[in-house]
Amino acid sequence: MSDHDILEMESDMEDLGDIELGMIDEEVVYPEEFLPTYHSIKEGGNVIKAQEVEFNDKPDSLFFNDGVRRIDFVLAYEDEDKKEYEKRHVFQRRKRRREYFEASLMKMGMELEATQSVLDEKLVFLKVHMPWDVLCTYAEVLHIKLPIQPNDMPARPSPLRFFSCITKHFYPDEKLISKESEFFTAPFEKDRQDLFCIKDKDLFFTPSMRSRMAYYILSRAPYDIRSNIKKFGITKLLDSGVYKAAYPIHDCRFNVKSQEPECPNERYLLYEEWAHPKSFYKIQPLDLIRNYYGEKIGIYFAWLGFYTRMLTWAAVVGIGCFIYGYYTRDTSTWSKEVCDPDIGGKIVMCPQCDTCQYWTLNSTCNTSKNLCIFDNFGTLVFAVFMSVWVTLFLEFWKRYQAELEYEWDTVEFLEQEEPPRPEYEAKCIYERKNPITGVKEKVPYTACGRCVRVSIGMTTVIFWIMLILASVVAITVYRLAVFFTFSRELRNTNLTIAEPIKEYVTPQMATSVTASLISFVVIMILNILYERVAIWITDFELPRTKTDYENSLTLKMFLFQFVNYYSSCFYIAFAKGKAVGHPGKPVYLLGKYRNEECDPGGCLIELTTQLAIIMGGKAIWNNIQEVLIPWLKNLIYRHCVHVTSEKVIPRWEQDYQLQPSSKLGLFYEYLEMAIQFGFVTLFVASFPLAPALALLNNIIEIRVDAWKITTQFRRDVPEKAQHIGAWQPILQGITILAVVTNAMIIAFTSDMIPRLVYYWSFSVYPYGNNTENTMKGYINSSLSVFSTNDFPPVDDEYIHTPPNLTTCRYRDYRFPPGHQRQYEYNMFYWHVIAAKMAFIIVVEHIVYFTKFILAYIIPDVPYAVKEQIKREKYLTQVILHETNLKLVSKRLKATETETES
Repeated sequence: MSDHDILEMESDMEDLGDIELGMIDEEVVYPEEFLPTYHSIKEGGNVIKAQEVEFNDKPDSLFFNDGVRRIDFVLAYEDEDKKEYEKRHVFQRRKRRREYFEASLMKMGMELEATQSVLDEKLVFLKVHMPWDVLCTYAEVLHIKLPIQPNDMPARPSPLRFFSCITKHFYPDEKLISKESEFFTAPFEKDRQDLFCIKDKDLFFTPSMRSRMAYYILSRAPYDIRSNIKKFGITKLLDSGVYKAAYPIHDCRFNVKSQEPECPNERYLLYEEWAHPKSFYKIQPLDLIRNYYGEKIGIYFAWLGFYTRMLTWAAVVGIGCFIYGYYTRDTSTWSKEVCDPDIGGKIVMCPQCDTCQYWTLNSTCNTSKNLCIFDNFGTLVFAVFMSVWVTLFLEFWKRYQAELEYEWDTVEFLEQEEPPRPEYEAKCIYERKNPITGVKEKVPYTACGRCVRVSIGMTTVIFWIMLILASVVAITVYRLAVFFTFSRELRNTNLTIAEPIKEYVTPQMATSVTASLISFVVIMILNILYERVAIWITDFELPRTKTDYENSLTLKMFLFQFVNYYSSCFYIAFAKGKAVGHPGKPVYLLGKYRNEECDPGGCLIELTTQLAIIMGGKAIWNNIQEVLIPWLKNLIYRHCVHVTSEKVIPRWEQDYQLQPSSKLGLFYEYLEMAIQFGFVTLFVASFPLAPALALLNNIIEIRVDAWKITTQFRRDVPEKAQHIGAWQPILQGITILAVVTNAMIIAFTSDMIPRLVYYWSFSVYPYGNNTENTMKGYINSSLSVFSTNDFPPVDDEYIHTPPNLTTCRYRDYRFPPGHQRQYEYNMFYWHVIAAKMAFIIVVEHIVYFTKFILAYIIPDVPYAVKEQIKREKYLTQVILHETNLKLVSKRLKATETETES
């Protein structure tokens, strides 16, 4: 079989795959509205090649060799002609497709220039330039809003103007980053260029706008058309290896100013005033971030900065609550009783497992003192405060977001204006009538087909969520099963060699460590698998726009991560130690494994420890990972290519050495913050220091993310975004759930309600002997009595009942032995249950009512922004109306002239 036959077979197989996917279309790849400059190259026609030039030794140049045409995008590929001869046939199809793709770009009006790499002779860089006429055409297609008139509305003075002498030190240097001029804007129209403020055609469209328009064309230009099979898009060429990379270029090095006089040095300014560690205290230059990276990245950093500022108030109150608990822990009456040798020292507690020993209550003295730090009345106040704080955070963020929408011209960025994804357009084979426009359009599936796709996606997501829940149950069963084994083995094991750690090697510790390791491995494996499954499901659903695609993927991934990260916390807070029975009649899971009980100090301290470890460990690991991995990859790459200081490397090749941006964009950044937001709100009643830890992490996170994208990654393709997308309803859902979880933690996980019931009811007549309300005697009333004679016989030589011990105590509210209803729940239990339910209902209604009132009285859009939006619409209508009148007048005059003649 010849090389030519092999090549044709490979090509035919790809064509068959494309036919199955429905990539059959009419004679053109796209309608005129999507690619107005597209002109098909006939099959077998001449293919024009890009002009090849030598590098002009200008490392900071952002232009073609002529110094006039700006570089809007860069493509990198390996020259197939320089491959080894025996492998050359493998790359011929790639070369043919690349040449056709480049010819299509030039046919569509784009200008190309190829330059060989300085460091690798096989590597070639293709520079892309968009002429003025093409820019105007696609600015209209993408509805890009551009200035029509300076903003003539007076700016409202800032409330911080009286403190300007102090606040000016927290702003970027105005000499380096000047404030932008404000304009009223309107969607660009090519036929009405004279209505827009065009002073310099080279500067009218910003580099980010040019890159966005270039990528729009690149993602839709064809690279192979034979008979009725159409293939197109830079994404598929990158995936198949035809091109090695595609990216817009940075305007300079991050730590050195460009020598080119026309370079704005925005990357250098961003590093100095934003990404550099020395600028950690400065307010972010959001307008410059938006201009350089696009609205999508700009809105992320705006949200992260706003969230961090709001966390300051929560952190201050949380630290105050922690300090209150720390200084009152030694004055707590019930804690004193636990530590008192005459009270806690004489109370013998029942064994907590089938192989455990008896123990005295005062052995938990330190745990009870630590519990007082988090389980006090200040925590209740803080939980209510956080419920109000969350509402204020979301409402004020909506207002701030509305301001950014207006300033960044995304107010009218609707779904109809966002272009469809190339993958969506490629499979549009069914016709339907658009319910909005009434025009016939092509869609990739029928209504029934869409339902089938969504149903399959939902079923798969539910299956994977059930899978992780099954893993949590399996690990719980493992904990119950091995606890008995460790209890026996550790007693029989000789630990004389490790005597210093003998007291720490307990059955509980061994079980917890091994279960945590297994849980970690399972979580990591499921994370890797589910990410691929989620992407596959979303691709199968075929969302129309990129925003729809990201929202669908976000919802799937967050649901999974929510179960993955929070399942252990929910188990400790609401399941562990709740159904354990009582001594002599414990509850067994599957009839074999005895259910876990809480630590002697209670489950709240376990939940607090779990949150502290997860939040602290996750934050440290994520920041190290975000800094070290891209830095090490870039360092290894530079070492492998042996970059020497003597060679002059062009701007586009310097960027090629950086890391490519993730295909999922900011998804993982948002996911990390959303998970953190859940820890801050869902379980804050058990850990008031959570906002302080989150604040510290976010201060570092902002600068780490800024440093990462500015110094270690290629420049992202600028994208339009109106808001934070699907993350907004996710955050709202978390806040609603947080009210319930915190109320239930206070009611069922902490001991606050039982203490209140005892203080107000059972410490005085008729239940108590005290004359006034007090906490004295609470410990004795909260522990039930069990007769040691009622324990079933145990065939274990290591379990001994102390002599003269007839009874032991356990945490519950049951009648004592000898009572006609022995070991059944007593009156105190039902009082406590009623108080807990009443507490949950009252707190939820109060908090939800407060949230509703705050959401109602705080408008989503500030009044000043509404006025500016109305003013802009008025001016646009006036200008367009006057233009239409002029056109009508010209036509009338022309008609009158023809009539007279």
